[in-house]
Amino acid sequence: MPRPETVRSLLTRYNELRLEHSKDSANGLDRSLEDVSYTLCVTTGTRTVQDALHAAERILRTPSDRMRTVAVPLRLKPAERIAPSEVAPLPSAS
Repeated sequence: MPRPETVRSLLTRYNELRLEHSKDSANGLDRSLEDVSYTLCVTTGTRTVQDALHAAERILRTPSDRMRTVAVPLRLKPAERIAPSEVAPLPSAS
């Protein structure tokens, strides 16, 4: 799976070029837009820009291993135990 930072960078460049191209299609950005579109497809393992954008969205929604945390049970004495109502819920992974 490609690194989220790489995908985010490609999406940023793609969106910048699309915006500039939409303002002035004669500004010579066609080749740059084709290049970043191709790179986005290759990076995400897709064949079309639309599929690459969907894949990039999924990649950016998936938490990276560095962001995942593992709950480790604490070994507390009975007097030190925390009531379940005092524990903040973990963020959902969706």
